[in-house]
Amino acid sequence: MRKLCVIGDPVEHSLSPLIQNAMIEAAGLDFIYDARRVAGSDTAPWLAQAKNEGYAGFNATMPHKETLVRLMDELSADAAQFRSVNTVCIRNGRTYGYNTDGDGVLQALREADMDPEGRCVLVLGAGGAAKAVVTKLVEAGARNVAVANRTVERARQLCSQVDALRLTACDFSRETLCCYASKSQLVVNCTSLGMTGARGQFEDLSFLEELKSGAGVFDLIYSPARTRLLERAGELGHKTANGLGMLIWQAIFALEHFADTELDGVAMAAVARKALEERL
Repeated sequence: MRKLCVIGDPVEHSLSPLIQNAMIEAAGLDFIYDARRVAGSDTAPWLAQAKNEGYAGFNATMPHKETLVRLMDELSADAAQFRSVNTVCIRNGRTYGYNTDGDGVLQALREADMDPEGRCVLVLGAGGAAKAVVTKLVEAGARNVAVANRTVERARQLCSQVDALRLTACDFSRETLCCYASKSQLVVNCTSLGMTGARGQFEDLSFLEELKSGAGVFDLIYSPARTRLLERAGELGHKTANGLGMLIWQAIFALEHFADTELDGVAMAAVARKALEERL
């Protein structure tokens, strides 16, 4: 069996081995997938070790995604644009870096009946995850995307790097969020506010009351399954979805790179969800 894994620090909490091994078995692929704790300072040594140990590839989480960019022999268009690698394939001693996060969130949005095409979208946060999300929203035909961040300059930088014509940078004040929410049919949270084990919570969710009827609220967080953001959005009658779908779909796209073949994504997603339901 060819070896795969996810690297990170910490990595013990990762659901990737559970998801990937379930899909690998269902698809009849010749892989075994585990988790390896690799310190942030050891990204380059790990890459050499992975080659020597015959790994077919690996996924990467924090703190390795940005460091891997400069270590790859080749980068996919998304990995180069996001300056972030979450999937590495090793073929004949060469390394190929991909980023499946953007496609993962876009597919998860469509699966949750929140297709961004033609919609005005409010994105909360301007970090690495937000860049992938915003890029894919624009590519998918979102009419306008407002990027709200406590540090407005960071939001401006993100907008200038992606598509300044269809993106608007704004602050995180109640008044501003209410203003842009009133124009939006979709909200995507790319911050860590509300995440299990993370500091911080939304201080005021009243902006959700300004959303148009039938709007969608998507939270990249999947632990807890229902953040305060999603709970309040649900109470107001909006469609809601957490980040579990993104986690599953980015894993499916990563496995397609590892196997160098197209998989039945819907079937693989069902397998992954069943495995998660049995564990969680």
